[in-house]
Amino acid sequence: MSGTGSTTTEAEHREATGGGNRAFVDLHCHSSASFDSLASPRSIVRAAASRGLTHIAITDHDRIDGALEAREIARSEAPSMTVLVGQEIKTRQGDLIGVFLDRAIPSGLGAVEAIAAVREQGGLVGIPHPFDSHRGSLLADGGAVDLAPLVDWVESHNARILLGDGNQRAAKYASDHGLPGIAVSDAHSVLEVGVAYIAVNGDPSTPDGLRAALRTADLVTGRATVFVRALTPIAKLVQRVRGNRRLAHNP
Repeated sequence: MSGTGSTTTEAEHREATGGGNRAFVDLHCHSSASFDSLASPRSIVRAAASRGLTHIAITDHDRIDGALEAREIARSEAPSMTVLVGQEIKTRQGDLIGVFLDRAIPSGLGAVEAIAAVREQGGLVGIPHPFDSHRGSLLADGGAVDLAPLVDWVESHNARILLGDGNQRAAKYASDHGLPGIAVSDAHSVLEVGVAYIAVNGDPSTPDGLRAALRTADLVTGRATVFVRALTPIAKLVQRVRGNRRLAHNP
């Protein structure tokens, strides 16, 4: 496996973690459907497949059309890789990740209500970058602790957190609440796809399969570089010119 900031090759990690019986999963990635990314669904699929990922969740802000497009592209161009349809959901308390979605979850719901909406579709829910005070994080201000029994994982390593102790606090939170802690790229560019991910046993292609696999996760904890992070403001500006802005709350 290779990616910006990661030093572990795919062959090395497969050998270290049991070879071909493992799945390699990135559960947080943004395409150009997001207001802050210019990475096309096709470029993400190609990058993920070339870097040895077996599963990638496209989790655009507020929408799932980019993920649906990526899933169709993968079926023809990367049939050995599975695209999970997901969304980064903006709730009144902070962001959530939902995967295995058929319909977008409206932004602006309460966190508990948003989780229920994901469950109605048979999906799973994670807490992204929970202690990152620079983003819409659920736990940054000490709130939403009661959500722990309602979610399936916590991002204990988010590759876009470069400063502070947000990842360390997230890992402790996951441990304290008996939740799987995972590593994600939170990619907003093709360069970041697969920079951080999890290696798991089993087949995480279904909700039940992913839930079981998360308990076996080994974390590969690469980081996005400062240069790559600097691309995001440019992406936001370009998307604004194109008319792709963050959707208004629509509870």
